[in-house]
Amino acid sequence: MNEERATLEMIAPTVEEALEKGLAELGLTKKEVEIEVLDEGSKGFLKLGGRQARIRLTIKSPDAPPAAPAKTFDTSSAIDMGDADLENVMSIAQATVRELLDKMGVNNASVSTRIDETPGRNGEPTIIVDINGNDLSILIGRRAETLNALQYVTRLILGKEIGRGVNLAVDVEGYRDRRERNLRQLARKMANQAVKSGRTQSLEPMPANERRIIHLALADEPDVRTESEGSGRYRRVQIVPA
Repeated sequence: MNEERATLEMIAPTVEEALEKGLAELGLTKKEVEIEVLDEGSKGFLKLGGRQARIRLTIKSPDAPPAAPAKTFDTSSAIDMGDADLENVMSIAQATVRELLDKMGVNNASVSTRIDETPGRNGEPTIIVDINGNDLSILIGRRAETLNALQYVTRLILGKEIGRGVNLAVDVEGYRDRRERNLRQLARKMANQAVKSGRTQSLEPMPANERRIIHLALADEPDVRTESEGSGRYRRVQIVPA
């Protein structure tokens, strides 16, 4: 087994919580990682002096044999969403974002939907809601905080409308695609610096979806490994030379 693979260490009150947080950050399932319990933690006497659990998740090699045949999708057919088919869900998502923009006073934007056929976390494709127009930076905000909030609210409303969760992303003027390309370039650049200097390189604090891009971008790099440190909005990725 090649041990030079991307790893992520998580700390939480229990092993189960640490596992859940780690999988959420990587956007992977239990079948896609190897799990090592480093410390089961303890509650301490009368809840004093307790110790949190700590685990390490290692992303499995992409050439490992799959547990089951890969699932493919035909975007012209309905996803299993109960009574709502794919077209209806896309229409609801589009109308939801349009209404939210109206309430925000953003009337100079067009809203459209499309499908990313790459299977998401639950094995289904992702609905992409694209917002286009002039001078829409207000919808992105600092570190995409406004865009992420808009996406979160849209997911909540859509889930309530159709009675279940759905993979959905909201983008403004192709911001997320540009950001992902930039993050992948940054990951490679900082990995090279880590190897040349022999020192750990710390990136700026990022939301979970952006940290996941860094982790996956370097998952197959044999000379470095990635870890997350910090908490909340200050959580960041560290690139450690192997």
